[in-house]
Amino acid sequence: MTAWLNIVGVGAEGLAGLAPASRTLVETAELIVGGDRHLEMVTNDAARKIVWEFPLDGLIGKLKAAHENRIVVLATGDPMAFGIGSTLARHFDPDDMTILPAPSAFSLAAARLAWPLHGCTCLTLHGRPLELLNHHLHPGRRLLILSHDGTTPAQIAELLRDAGFGASPITVLENMGAETETRRAARAADWSGARVEDLNTVAVECVAGPEARILTPVPGLPDDAFSHDGQMTKRVVRAATIAALAPLPGQILWDLGAGCGSVAIEWLRAAQNIQGRGARAVAVERDPKRCDMAARNAARLGTPFLEIIEGDIRTAMPGLPDPNAVFIGGSLSTDAGLIDAAWDRLRPGGRLVANTVTIEGERALLGAHARDGGDLTRIAVSHADPLGELTGWRPAMPVTQWGATKP
Repeated sequence: MTAWLNIVGVGAEGLAGLAPASRTLVETAELIVGGDRHLEMVTNDAARKIVWEFPLDGLIGKLKAAHENRIVVLATGDPMAFGIGSTLARHFDPDDMTILPAPSAFSLAAARLAWPLHGCTCLTLHGRPLELLNHHLHPGRRLLILSHDGTTPAQIAELLRDAGFGASPITVLENMGAETETRRAARAADWSGARVEDLNTVAVECVAGPEARILTPVPGLPDDAFSHDGQMTKRVVRAATIAALAPLPGQILWDLGAGCGSVAIEWLRAAQNIQGRGARAVAVERDPKRCDMAARNAARLGTPFLEIIEGDIRTAMPGLPDPNAVFIGGSLSTDAGLIDAAWDRLRPGGRLVANTVTIEGERALLGAHARDGGDLTRIAVSHADPLGELTGWRPAMPVTQWGATKP
């Protein structure tokens, strides 16, 4: 079947900068879809024109209904670099699509700055929370960031200052490829709050000041990196738990009895550090104060998309998507059947990990191990504490962990 959905990338220079094949597609299209800025460039008066609709569900339906027409979707730059092409590829067969990209803003920015693109972290803040940047603030890292609008650079500078990265050089590239292309550069600490052109890309070289707290993407953040009330999976046990849950991109985690959200947040941070599709985590917690702590922790640690459900676990579970990984923390002592309920919903090949410090919870884990196999582990941690004028080992309560993979 001939491809009928043509996705054409447009640079800042407009349709005049298109290759002949791309320009021909636009000039002969019967239906053209794009933003207001794109459609204003079009001189094909015979074509029907549709402006982007958000959410895109209605537009997807219109495109499918019009598949017998010659359709062109106009996008900015490379449609597959955080663009509409990525979204459409989830709804249409690749054989139905022809994608003709222009250079992406990332490629143009890397060329302007002579930064090897493979050495940069490419992000978008278009329609996404600014707090996503918190996960990527590491000394020496180069960030290329697609802005939401002209206020984004000032917001980025403020976030960098607050995180102790005020010495980081910022370069804002506006209208790249157009005659009005402009470059502004300053340290984050010196950046003005002035609005720039909406079509801009921000480049950041991360430089940590003495007050910056560097948080590794490797699981096992210090306990004081989280706001908590003492009821949380502690650092050493948490690192072992994340390893057993095996974070992977594109997968879904349930954190049942999430407390301050430490396990779900670290699982997301680990999954985000792997190149691939984004992961998703749902934290279910009964206590509203702990839900609030989890939300603040998620924003501060760069995982603002953590989904937090306040309420009873059993009430919430029917409405959750089937998971690839499940963590059960503090609920086993009062709900021995929770493991069975979660195991039934776990996708084939998924991992279930449960921790307990109580004898009642241990009984539930022993039963699960006898029925479904897996690994039983006892984790005992001691910390050095003052003992009078000397130092001694103070043991924490041992944690029993069961982990299994569903066939």
